[in-house]
Amino acid sequence: MNMIPTSLLSLKDDMVAFIEGHGLRRIPAYVGEEVPTVLWDDAENADGWKDFVEAAKAAGTSFLTMSEVRLEKADLEILIEELQEASFPDRDTPELEEAQSLTSYVGKVGYIQLGFAHQGIVFLHESTTSWYERYQSLLESLDGFGTMPLGGDSDEEEN
Repeated sequence: MNMIPTSLLSLKDDMVAFIEGHGLRRIPAYVGEEVPTVLWDDAENADGWKDFVEAAKAAGTSFLTMSEVRLEKADLEILIEELQEASFPDRDTPELEEAQSLTSYVGKVGYIQLGFAHQGIVFLHESTTSWYERYQSLLESLDGFGTMPLGGDSDEEEN
């Protein structure tokens, strides 16, 4: 099997060239959970994203959405701080150690989403690294502690 990448930047470059080579345009947009979607399932095929782009073209689309996530230092610092607060007074939790180990991935692309709309449904293809999946798991674990998830609205409404 291929070596697991720590950054998807070269994959993104390949995707851009392949999409443009098929005469399609890219729109910088992320498709969220509120939109009806179908997730492309091809975990065993490292080049499955090419089949996805070809399916988009066969469906008659003229563009694909494309979104990427880079691990930002500030986001990781916030995650570590939130984990410290959630585990207080115990500062040596496995989750905290795992979050701190992610510092070597700051600045790297860990997630790419491609999408196209067809007959009212958005079809999605997602590429991730293993470290990004761990990062997401740590974010989700914060929800279990009742803390505000990162990227959320900082103005909390109280009734």
